[in-house]
Amino acid sequence: MTQPLLEIDGLNVRLPDWADRAYAIKDLSLTINRNEIVCLVGESGSGKSLTGTAVMGLLPSSIKVESGRAVFDGTDLLKQAPETIRRLRGSRIAMVFQEPMTALNPVRTIGDQIGEMFRSHVKLSRREIRKRCLALLDEVRIPDPQRVINAYPHQMSGGQRQRAMIAMALALEPDLLIADEPTTALDVTTQKQIINLMQEIQRRKGMSILFITHDLGVVADIAHRVAVMQGGVLVETGTVKEVLDNPSQDYTKRLLAAVPSIEPPPKRQQNEAEVLSVKAVSKTYSSRGWFGRPARTTYAVSDVSFSLARNSTLGIVGESGSGKSTLARCIVGLLKPELGEMRLDGQSLLGMNRRQARENARRVQMVFQDPFASLNPRRKAGELVMQGLLVHGTPRAEARRRAEEMFTMVGLDPASMDRYPHEFSGGQRQRIGLARALTLGPELLVADEPVSALDVSVQAQVLDLLVSLRERLGLTMVFITHDLRIAAQLCDEIAVMKSGKIVEHGPAADVFANPQHAYTRELMDAIPGHDWFLRKKRVSAPAT
Repeated sequence: MTQPLLEIDGLNVRLPDWADRAYAIKDLSLTINRNEIVCLVGESGSGKSLTGTAVMGLLPSSIKVESGRAVFDGTDLLKQAPETIRRLRGSRIAMVFQEPMTALNPVRTIGDQIGEMFRSHVKLSRREIRKRCLALLDEVRIPDPQRVINAYPHQMSGGQRQRAMIAMALALEPDLLIADEPTTALDVTTQKQIINLMQEIQRRKGMSILFITHDLGVVADIAHRVAVMQGGVLVETGTVKEVLDNPSQDYTKRLLAAVPSIEPPPKRQQNEAEVLSVKAVSKTYSSRGWFGRPARTTYAVSDVSFSLARNSTLGIVGESGSGKSTLARCIVGLLKPELGEMRLDGQSLLGMNRRQARENARRVQMVFQDPFASLNPRRKAGELVMQGLLVHGTPRAEARRRAEEMFTMVGLDPASMDRYPHEFSGGQRQRIGLARALTLGPELLVADEPVSALDVSVQAQVLDLLVSLRERLGLTMVFITHDLRIAAQLCDEIAVMKSGKIVEHGPAADVFANPQHAYTRELMDAIPGHDWFLRKKRVSAPAT
């Protein structure tokens, strides 16, 4: 019989009195065996992250463990003195946090932060610590460790920062690694690399991993066993095959149903009227050297051309740095390209005076990736949605009525218009962003990664809402994403960008059925759970 490395038994974690429920975690029992990867799955608020922080002894002071045990290799972590937990933390139990930019100290170098693990737990010389830090950076496949060891977090990409976090966690070769959503905000190719890296290290070192995620595609790729949480309660557990292929609980079935398919829906009837025309557009960024002299020019967008028909959706897909967001900002007028031409209904979007640009803002609107960052936290939701109308001279009473209509249209209660952004969930904030963009009745909506940070069920709701709004309002959309699964559900055409260029463009069904470019095939192979999706599709296909 396999001996558990970590055994959580009857764990109850109580929330403050002002919370909407009494317990963050209710009577949780879960085991993690040696040399095993267990995925803890659930939506935001399910208690999965708090499970990890409770085991690590990192709960906020306002949240208390009321009862239960968390026995690690024979030691109940919940009954140990803080000094004992600190000795175990890092040496035998380590954690990788969801957002490395907030977990890493911005004023200390990466080498200094990894080296802290050795300075806190073992006695080594500075030279030996540096040697081990370089070896760890090399082990997690960070290019040029000699440079990165002296770099600060802001000087690294998101994937590199996540790898640095993993290197820090692995420094003392812990027995248990808790990984809290370590791939959520990453591009699919980087996500695939991180998953492969963690699997490789786990096999080589014989570690156990508690992998916390809301993405069931990731679960299919990495897990040995799966535990599903809802509202602080463990509702289902089993092997990957048992839970993903034959779930017993309705909640698990709903999560699975919300995972975007990699198969596009049937092709829609296309309108031949051209709305947006982009021809040979290029946008560069220049860095400055000594005395203001140009040091380097980078093409963020290079010679991009495409056209978009009315009431159709173009998905622009690519990794971070591919130029897709820069292109989106050029289309809405937030950036001005140096070369090329862009027209909306035959009218040039470039070279407009201030009055023309203001009027054009009614016709082209944008939904941003992070609604919390794009919504003014000091203004009420209703004011944010009314703002565009008021700027364009609409009387306040009419603007209020129009905002109420928009709230209803995007599935929000108009009574919530007097609440502030922080009083809404992530999915609700994204709906507010949609309402704000649609209130002026735009012809073209540009959506920049509007669902990338959302749970799969909320993501599915927002995608369904976008489809519904497109049909009801006759919207034309440019949809920016790094996830081909999402593009498949919404887009009529796909344009794949790499290094500022469009390397493949065509109907969504054709791109998915027969991708022509090697980079497109790489993106498809990197889709979380790609092999599971294909197997599921083969099993569900009718016999011929």
